[in-house]
Amino acid sequence: MTDNKRVTNKQILQKIDDLKVGDEGLNTLAMKIVSRMVKLKSMEDWFDHVNRSDIAGSVAYGDLDLTEEEEALGEAAKLMTLMNMFQEEEEYEKCAIIKGRMAQVNKILRKGNKNE
Repeated sequence: MTDNKRVTNKQILQKIDDLKVGDEGLNTLAMKIVSRMVKLKSMEDWFDHVNRSDIAGSVAYGDLDLTEEEEALGEAAKLMTLMNMFQEEEEYEKCAIIKGRMAQVNKILRKGNKNE
């Protein structure tokens, strides 16, 4: 496994079982895991910032003039697709990020349902 190759949690656990890793090896592994989690959080923060900008909405949807609820439905569909893909690849850190975004989308959809 190289640093720039994507690996699943299952592969990491198998590799640990195969190796008799001491404290130094576990510390190195812990640092790599934390580093990846920080990168994922940074990506999530950047995505949220860009996604909420007015320019992003106008570029993505052009002149469709979608309601907030319609945009939320589209976002929910995209997130569900990504969630299924990441679950199959056992990329559970990404699933956790998507779950947080889905909570935001569901809040918008519930607000839209109350207004009807």
